[in-house]
Amino acid sequence: MKSLNKRDEILKAAMEIIAERGFHGAPIAVIAEKAGVGAGTIYRYFENKDVLIIELYREVEGKLLAAIQEGYSAEKPLKERFLHLGTALLRYLIAHPLYFRYIEQYHNSPYGARLRRDKMLKQADNHDLFKELFEQGIVFQELKELPLFVHFALAFGPLIALMRDHILGFAVLDDTLIKQVIEACWDGIKR
Repeated sequence: MKSLNKRDEILKAAMEIIAERGFHGAPIAVIAEKAGVGAGTIYRYFENKDVLIIELYREVEGKLLAAIQEGYSAEKPLKERFLHLGTALLRYLIAHPLYFRYIEQYHNSPYGARLRRDKMLKQADNHDLFKELFEQGIVFQELKELPLFVHFALAFGPLIALMRDHILGFAVLDDTLIKQVIEACWDGIKR
């Protein structure tokens, strides 16, 4: 197996520590020690800890987006696209629980608040498949006439709670339950 380069080792160490201890519990010195590099080496790759945290999120998000878009077609009916994206999202996060834990840390921090604000104000440079899907569903009257943040809460709130329970061993998300949960989320937003 090819060994990871120093940058990747730093990102991997940062993710593991942040997922376990949060951002404040992950000083650069601890990340460096876990990555097997000197603290100064981290600053060769990342200007500061904020840049490291944001870059790590971008990498995780990029992998997640690539995975959920596999087999996705914007030409399919809205319900089918929602079911595809929701199912792919849950399956990917089940296979990568560390990513889920990092994403949760990120979204429940000032970093995530800034990202959501930028997306809502259309200042973010990337498109959001779910946002586009919800906007299209509202326009074509396939989804309830609700603000976007409500659609996100109804669609993702249950998924996040169930992922947490799955990771903690309180629930087992198998294919049957995943299908039922995504269908139930759809039922919550459809008109």
